Amino acid sequence: MGGRFPGGPARQHPDLTAPLTRGVVLTLLALDGVISAVLGAFFLPLRLGVVPFPISAVIVGALNAALVWAALEWTDSGRLAALPLWTWLLTLVALTLGGPGGDIVFGGRDVMAYSVLFFTAVGVGPAAWLLWRRDVRPV
Repeated sequence: MGGRFPGGPARQHPDLTAPLTRGVVLTLLALDGVISAVLGAFFLPLRLGVVPFPISAVIVGALNAALVWAALEWTDSGRLAALPLWTWLLTLVALTLGGPGGDIVFGGRDVMAYSVLFFTAVGVGPAAWLLWRRDVRPV
């Protein structure tokens, strides 16, 4: 790294990849997984007129893939790279349970009765494909 100018010192910063920094970044990515699950679930019932329009599921799927990709940049372990996806799934499980007074996040009639299945498939699919592709890729 560095050496753009002749005679200048190399500009490497080994402290940027220290284990503490790596742990902090992976923790923040896991927290982002929780936040994306909550926001995506709350915006899932959006409608265009009378038709359900689950654009938040597509956005969350892309965001989960981006979080896993960022985690892959910070670690060589596939298990640690999947941390944002695992926290997203755990948050989704917590949201499917009834809250105080019997309140539910996922529910509705007709198509919205299956919204949690659609949200899970679209939310997990791209990130899982990214992790699978990383494991299959030749070294």
